[in-house]
Amino acid sequence: MEEVSGQEDPESKENGEPCWYVIQCKGGESFRAAEHLANQDYEVFHPVLDVQRKRQGKLTTITEPLFPYYLFIRLDQTVSNWRPIRSTRGVLRLLTFGNTPIAVPNALIETLLTQPHRQEGSHRYFSAGEKVTITDGPFKDLEAVFKRCKGEERAIVLLNVLQRPQDIELAVDSLQKREG
Repeated sequence: MEEVSGQEDPESKENGEPCWYVIQCKGGESFRAAEHLANQDYEVFHPVLDVQRKRQGKLTTITEPLFPYYLFIRLDQTVSNWRPIRSTRGVLRLLTFGNTPIAVPNALIETLLTQPHRQEGSHRYFSAGEKVTITDGPFKDLEAVFKRCKGEERAIVLLNVLQRPQDIELAVDSLQKREG
């Protein structure tokens, strides 16, 4: 995403309202740039998502930018002070078309802002009622039904034990989605 092609948001520009612009950040410094811009009282939108990764055999949650190297800033063409942006730690540049900063359509930002969050009782990998296979421990290779999370690393599953359904608490990283 070297440069963004397209038009500025005509409705915002005509109304004299602030527009959203794209800032390109230095490698791996989008969180730093967002923090430093917010500390300077700029309105910043840095969409992120939680990603599950296995590290040293444990399932951990890592927050990553939705758009690596980029974030959005809301600026008014006449009122906002644009000068400090370029020298802010983590910021590489404001994306432009020629010498003109590109405004992002408000509809795009509104869509990103209204994305649904995960539901209570669900997990980033599993949803309540979903069939799973246990991959570790005394119940290895048995099928169960995911019920809910219990903290960050534990889950409650429904498992048939001695012909009766039982709630069993297991480590989330010992569960796998059932294929098929």
